Amino acid sequence: MTHASTEEEFETREANRAQPRTGLAQSLLNFALSSPLWKYVLVPQARANIVKTAESNGVRWNEALEWIKAQGPWDGQDKMPPGVDFPEYYLKPFHAYEDGNINWDAAWEQELAGRAVGARNFPEYGPSGEDAFRSAFDKALDDLGAVVPQDSTIVDMGCGTGTSTRRLAERYPQAKSILAFDLSPNMVAVGKRLLELAPKGVDEGGPWVTTIRPDDRISISIGDAASTGLPDSSVGVVNIGLVVHELPVAASIALCEEALRLLKPGGQLWLTEMDFDSPAFAAQRSNPLLFSLIRSTEPFLDEYADGCADLRAYISEAYQEVKICAATGRHYALIATKPVGGGKDAVPADTSQIANIIDDRRFNADGSYAVADTHLKTWETKKK
Repeated sequence: MTHASTEEEFETREANRAQPRTGLAQSLLNFALSSPLWKYVLVPQARANIVKTAESNGVRWNEALEWIKAQGPWDGQDKMPPGVDFPEYYLKPFHAYEDGNINWDAAWEQELAGRAVGARNFPEYGPSGEDAFRSAFDKALDDLGAVVPQDSTIVDMGCGTGTSTRRLAERYPQAKSILAFDLSPNMVAVGKRLLELAPKGVDEGGPWVTTIRPDDRISISIGDAASTGLPDSSVGVVNIGLVVHELPVAASIALCEEALRLLKPGGQLWLTEMDFDSPAFAAQRSNPLLFSLIRSTEPFLDEYADGCADLRAYISEAYQEVKICAATGRHYALIATKPVGGGKDAVPADTSQIANIIDDRRFNADGSYAVADTHLKTWETKKK
């Protein structure tokens, strides 16, 4: 059952949203995350868990890693183009890498980690869990009314090595071009190399974790997605997939502002993300010890969880026809349309009642989350 949120339902969920930022347990966790314990205990443990999850579910992490390393030379390909600088937030450690996304290990392993995350979300699918995971977002976007006009351009913000970009290209053959941006020169170099090599996945007897098909409509570029340099009102769709949980809220809003500038009137913003309003993530976050394994590798996760309402408030003010639904038991998909009038003047001036503007379909009428949670428990690596 789908329905638009009422103001009372919205306020109740916001009031009940777990925010474990005070108390002795949280203080101890904060101390741990700012101490050598983070670097020498929590981070290696988090990394070991994700590798174990991958291997336990048939994702050949170690074999694929050795193969991609051998596809260089990589030296000299990690240079930033003139005039492109790293925002300060991007220099923090991410995903168990002390240099964050700006190193070869992170780039070589991104798609391996993606397969492991998919196996955690859909463990019954084993090594194909990521395909089921991403298909859940595809279905959710379709249900919300995703439209890619003929001969239009899709922009993929924060593309990493291009997993999402390649999927967009495969799903929407009517698109004229798919332009992808990422700040990591390492990620971009690996993404371009994978497109050149077009390896087969292990299920087809190849060396990589999934089959890659070349597509000359795809362009992957180094750059800040909040400042693409593309012309105003020039694209049909902007995709921001599983990116904003890694950003400060201000940086997430900047992406949505750039998307608004780029979109043609009537064009769509697609946002897919973790949902800390979901019972599963809310419960996990309320337990500081369990949540520490995730938070130790995601420096802005608490800010993201606390700032979801602010991000949606901006989107509801700047866009129209904002719709959101559950994609998995822990994730949502959102579509927002650029006003035909061209900007904020095209929506009502009073935007204080967010729930009256956003068509929120994440919860059933009885308050339960609309999609069942299939995710492995924090301590599990394989479905029993």
